[in-house]
Amino acid sequence: MATFSMGQQTYAVPMALFRKNRAKVCAALRENAAIKRSTYVLMEGGRDVSFNDTDVSFLFRQESYFQYLFGVKEPDCYGVLNIDTGVATLFVPRLPEFYATWMGRIISLDEFKAMYEVDEARYVDELDVFFEKAAPKLILTLSGLNTDSGLCSKPAHFEGIEKYVVNCDLLHPIIAECRVLKSPEEIEILRYVAKVSSDAHIKVMQFMRPGRCEYEGESLFLHHAYAVGGCRHTSYTCICGTGVNSAVLHYGHAGAPNDRVVKDGDMCLFDMGANYCGYAADITCSFPANGKFTADQKFIYNAVLAARNAVLKEARDGVSWVDMHRLSCRVMLQQLKDGGMLKGDVEEMLSAGLPATFQPHGLGHLIGLDVHDVGGYLEGQPPRPTEEWLKNLRFARILKAGMYVTVEPGCYFINILMDRALADNSLNKFINKPVFERFRNFGGVRIEDDVLITQTGCENFAIVPRTVQEIEKCMEQKRN
Repeated sequence: MATFSMGQQTYAVPMALFRKNRAKVCAALRENAAIKRSTYVLMEGGRDVSFNDTDVSFLFRQESYFQYLFGVKEPDCYGVLNIDTGVATLFVPRLPEFYATWMGRIISLDEFKAMYEVDEARYVDELDVFFEKAAPKLILTLSGLNTDSGLCSKPAHFEGIEKYVVNCDLLHPIIAECRVLKSPEEIEILRYVAKVSSDAHIKVMQFMRPGRCEYEGESLFLHHAYAVGGCRHTSYTCICGTGVNSAVLHYGHAGAPNDRVVKDGDMCLFDMGANYCGYAADITCSFPANGKFTADQKFIYNAVLAARNAVLKEARDGVSWVDMHRLSCRVMLQQLKDGGMLKGDVEEMLSAGLPATFQPHGLGHLIGLDVHDVGGYLEGQPPRPTEEWLKNLRFARILKAGMYVTVEPGCYFINILMDRALADNSLNKFINKPVFERFRNFGGVRIEDDVLITQTGCENFAIVPRTVQEIEKCMEQKRN
């Protein structure tokens, strides 16, 4: 049995996973009345990309749809599926002889066929000859909108494709929907990469303290994920915000590269996820830098934790994700009211859109081969809500068993949002201003878990300390 593995201590991913994915997509396509016999799928993998104008390449990561179908780690490949038979052909670059001197032994076609459990392996420059012999009535290529990025996937192309009838619209919604529900084999990879990421988060939690830099926490996460878990990639840029930076939702970018020195009394918000064989983890831990929660830190943290716990209790097959977001916000606002920051009726707060002051993002997102995985707003699914406090939801679907989602409520004190709320009469009537202002430089708290939806509930793959007591005990154990 062919597998992908980074070493003896790492998870062995069976290539049968990708064979089953191909069969799933072919079966879904055959059910579409617009697709006739003698139709083929043509997929183009990710390309090797140079760093600007240099002869150094970016570290390659496979295009996600291509990974879903073929599990191939090399760049510049193509894949073809015969929808009628399910036969899969992998096309690899024909490498020049000097490649063997600089890059290592050239792998043969028979080796590629065995390594990826495809029916045939050929060279990319044979694509036109292949299709001339196959005489397809239709070639399906992939082009469609990613509703998270707003970008469109680019359809595969080869010299000579203009001789054939090509459709670039039919495939996208079908293959995207196939990716939404995870197979048992995919679930095991996701469980593995979540465990690796969870353990790395615990290492970071125990390491961080006043006087250390944010990037030191990032570096420790990266080291553990790679050295222990074999995860060469992360799923996104590590977010390691401390103090006021913990309120910057996507901190860690090039202009804010996790470079602040941690101070005593800071909250740390560390959002980091490893990636293994293309599959993502996305976990956030929030904790006090010095290992002990202050009263204010405990107040905000427990408000977020209560929201998270409420969702984990109710999320299951058949439940609306929008309703889960509403539930999360309702619980958090009630907690903030009970602690004296808010006043008035919580249902009226929801109607006024107050939740967006504290949590401008959605409750979570689909996760899989992309950290913000596909399937959010496909045709036929519930549209994006229009209300101001709901419009940033990354999907609005009814949950199904087999979906894998993040649950990530948060509470942040962002100056521009605080100022807007105080200036808005429809919002400021709910705010106890002296308490609210006390938190202006607090930063934020987010608790993010990776959760598998089941028929009767959900399973949380993020295995990290979550209660105040668990976090303080975990941090104290290492320091002692």
